[in-house]
Amino acid sequence: MDPHRGLDAVPGRAGLTRTGDVGERAGAGRGRLGGMAENPPTVDVRAWLWLLGAFALLMTGYFTLPLHWLGDRRPVLSWSVFAGALTGLSWLMLAKIVGVIRGTAKRPVYWLAFLICLAVTIFSATYFVLGSHKAEFAGLETRLDALYFTVVTLATVGYGDITPSGQVARLLVVLQIGYNFVFLAAAAGTASRTVRGSVEKRIHRQE
Repeated sequence: MDPHRGLDAVPGRAGLTRTGDVGERAGAGRGRLGGMAENPPTVDVRAWLWLLGAFALLMTGYFTLPLHWLGDRRPVLSWSVFAGALTGLSWLMLAKIVGVIRGTAKRPVYWLAFLICLAVTIFSATYFVLGSHKAEFAGLETRLDALYFTVVTLATVGYGDITPSGQVARLLVVLQIGYNFVFLAAAAGTASRTVRGSVEKRIHRQE
């Protein structure tokens, strides 16, 4: 046996050393898990309640507002309201996305989720107004039909039970698909990255 070899060269001592290393790693893992158990992720109850309340108000307004005032009888007002609502929505969405990139946005996930719901409501109301005054849609008769068609178009499912048959309706569907690809996809991606980043920061702090 070489006397210059360290104590780790002794088989028993080497085994003890390796066992100790494994024990230290296991202890560190248990400590990390214990820290995560002691400090569970906090839930922003007020923000969730705000989001649920805002969604409830959107749906209440969508199903109760007198949308029959718009349409063929007031075409200029109808398209002005639609263009103004979509422009304001796009500005708010871009402002929140830029705020996330700069790190200045407050509660961006909740705001982006609300804006996505608002976009669905705007397109649903437009489809209902358009379908209730002209034969632009086949199978679209109620507000629930319009909301259903908007969600189906957003999800790119396409069951075929409601179809745009008029030229204006088809143009509006093309506009929504483009809006989904540009704005809603960017908003959903930004919200997803924000959630993932917050989870990774929490894990790093607990380590």
